[in-house]
Amino acid sequence: MFRQIFVNLPIHDMARSQAFFKALGLSFNPRFTNEQGACLEIGENFYAMLLVEPFFQGFTKKPVSNAHQSTEVLLALSVDSRAEVEEVIRKAVAAGATTPVEPKDYGFMYQHGFADLDGHQWEVFWMDEAAAPEQM
Repeated sequence: MFRQIFVNLPIHDMARSQAFFKALGLSFNPRFTNEQGACLEIGENFYAMLLVEPFFQGFTKKPVSNAHQSTEVLLALSVDSRAEVEEVIRKAVAAGATTPVEPKDYGFMYQHGFADLDGHQWEVFWMDEAAAPEQM
């Protein structure tokens, strides 16, 4: 039914946000990137549109939340190993992220997270689905 996902996130500083995500090893689609918005390529058919706040506001009549003060969304990204979880967190912190939560080890799943420069919370996790309990 659905083929792609584009998560739209308000940001304050385009150059700073792009530099942050490039430091994580991610890239931007230049066809859909300008001074108002940038198409962050997270994975195959998974994107985040980083939109400067005034431009973002044009898409909604609701107030834009301040992600440093409230949580509007948790963005969860899976990776291939526990070591990769920690590598992503290391890169994020080196690029200026904070880690608002401690890592959690559930045996079959390991997760850790960071808040990006605009306060959006990203959870990075590895999971062994075969070892997961039958029902959670």
